[in-house]
Amino acid sequence: MSSFVNRLYRGETRINFIGGRKWWYLASGVMILICVVSFAVRGFNEGVEFKGGSTFQIPAAGTSISSDEANTAFTNAGAPPAEAPQIVGSGGNRQIVVNTQALDPGQQDDVVNSVAKALHVKASSISPKTFSSRWGHDTTVKALEGLIIFLIAVSIYISLRFQWRMAVGGMLALLHDLLIAAGIYSLVGFELTPSTIVGLLTILGFSLYDTVVVYDKVAENAKDILAGSRTTFSEAANLAVNQTLMRSINTSLIALLPVGGLLFIGAGLLGVGTIKDLALILFVGLASGAYSSLFLATPIVVDLTERAPEYKQLTKRVAAKRSSEAKRAADAELTGVAATPTRRTGGPAPAPRVGARPERRKRK
Repeated sequence: MSSFVNRLYRGETRINFIGGRKWWYLASGVMILICVVSFAVRGFNEGVEFKGGSTFQIPAAGTSISSDEANTAFTNAGAPPAEAPQIVGSGGNRQIVVNTQALDPGQQDDVVNSVAKALHVKASSISPKTFSSRWGHDTTVKALEGLIIFLIAVSIYISLRFQWRMAVGGMLALLHDLLIAAGIYSLVGFELTPSTIVGLLTILGFSLYDTVVVYDKVAENAKDILAGSRTTFSEAANLAVNQTLMRSINTSLIALLPVGGLLFIGAGLLGVGTIKDLALILFVGLASGAYSSLFLATPIVVDLTERAPEYKQLTKRVAAKRSSEAKRAADAELTGVAATPTRRTGGPAPAPRVGARPERRKRK
């Protein structure tokens, strides 16, 4: 184990990432299929910002107000909650969040006064907000516009910096990360909020950063590779992934640990529900980005590159050279002739050269 860790830190592992790419494709395909089915069957649990409505935040620090009591108070006030009230935060930050149908300012005031009286809190401490469904639609459209512009700009950069095949591999890996992150979000059923959209856009940068690091090493290993016959493009790419493996692991862990703290400790243990939507999308997206940069982006580039005629010829030359070397080694082993003869000590002296003068005996 320690030997493997040492080789991992030195970038000397020989894990066959490229050779097992069909299994990675299959695993990703199954995950994407599950996500697509979830989109069709479950959909998304849209928050009030997307489907429209009013939201009320009630301070509950130092009180024993339960979600059932809040539900009853709003129902009696003529504004039944669209879903069960949520208790977020703890201690001095404890709050109850209630979402209802859209209310006009006059209705909001009546509901606030009625709920404050029923729950024995100050009416001024209750914070009401109303969102139109158009707001969520506009936010989504702007996010998609920004995503498209981002993808176009990054594709151009990667094509100019490396090659167009790497741009295709990077974009497919990025699309994979977005689908997986959105699919997990749909499966879990967390509320879709603007923070979710922000988190979805945030993971793009991390996923592409890790992919570009691997691509840079692939380009370095494959430089002038067509001029020789020592290694194939897939072998050079696989070596690059192994050489950058430890860096990818370290980068992923550094990013995942604080986000995992927000998700499992902040939202799970402490009950800070206002950050769970952002924490989940970030955690899943970062983990998926680390996976795709190693198991998808580079294998896709290999598949696209080795279809080119010049790289097919390279593969044939490498195979022919290795076959020839193996045959020579086998023949040498059968005949007992070493490929590079070496002089042995303790054996007979070499025969004299032709035309050499015989050595004279010294007189005593």
